[in-house]
Amino acid sequence: MTDIEEPLDSALGWVADHTRRYVESDGEDGHEWMGVPTLILTTRGRRSGQLRRNALIYGVDGDTHVIVASRGGHPNHPLWYLNLVADPKVHVQVGADRFDAIAHTASTEEKARLWPMMAEIWPAYDDYQAKTDREIPVIVLERTT
Repeated sequence: MTDIEEPLDSALGWVADHTRRYVESDGEDGHEWMGVPTLILTTRGRRSGQLRRNALIYGVDGDTHVIVASRGGHPNHPLWYLNLVADPKVHVQVGADRFDAIAHTASTEEKARLWPMMAEIWPAYDDYQAKTDREIPVIVLERTT
């Protein structure tokens, strides 16, 4: 991903505001949100080719970062998830640390281990899963740079 191209932020105003504050402050304002850690995920739009940026809750599993494509229990996957399925090369910012990563959807075995960790960080994930028929994906971000 290139630093020259300016990414588009979430269409949700509060998410876009959070994301901009996070990026502009190197994570000083926004890394912690409602008592939980957040990162900035940049994906490439699968249709537009435009870089897109979202703030997401994360967990850490060894050397990887873990995120959940919950969309609050909505019946459809979040667009950022569809983008990273189409192109798993992503850019991540955790606090002031910026790096490229490869994203993959957790296998059944990985998810069985990672879901409880993520639900401990954000207990509403269990509620989101209960209110949708969609299997909510857990995504592993493996640093490449």
